Amino acid sequence: MTFFRKGVILENMNTEEGETIEEIVPEEDLLENLLPKIKKLHGELKQCKLEKLDYLEMSQRLKADYVNLKKSEEVTRGEIAKFAKADLLLELISLADNFEMAFQNKEVWETVALNWRQGVEYIYSRLESILTQNGLATIKPFGQIFDPNLHHSIESVIVAEKEKDNQILEVVEKGYTLNGKVIRPAKVKVGLYNFKTL
Repeated sequence: MTFFRKGVILENMNTEEGETIEEIVPEEDLLENLLPKIKKLHGELKQCKLEKLDYLEMSQRLKADYVNLKKSEEVTRGEIAKFAKADLLLELISLADNFEMAFQNKEVWETVALNWRQGVEYIYSRLESILTQNGLATIKPFGQIFDPNLHHSIESVIVAEKEKDNQILEVVEKGYTLNGKVIRPAKVKVGLYNFKTL
């Protein structure tokens, strides 16, 4: 066993009879014995500090990754919620198309009893407001330049005016966006300027 006292080391040594002999070690020997131990402890301490910094950096990165993942998950959930009702809205759009077909023939529509006609028109207006409240917007392409992201061309119509080239001349079926994303492109007829045929 080794004891420290006032700059010197006292070593306990047991004799054969069980007596304890204290040996006083000079300070020079003390420094020689302690210096390698201190260097070793200093190296271990330095290594522990480096490991601590590594673990701290890793912990901070993991925490940042977790926060980013949580934010990303919230955004994804919000996107899913926005477009979860798209299938139902497409079916309601189909129903709105049927109403519009009924209204297209003005002569026949005018012959229907006024009360019944007003009731059907009210139902149609309620349907339109429900679609709008759920984030649905109508694509209104008439007169615009054809955009394949928003429109679906079903026919090209030869035009005499060059400025009507690639312009939407007729909307055959309305298109719709849901929260800014196209869920049904508008079916349109597009102008085609062909100077050779004129």
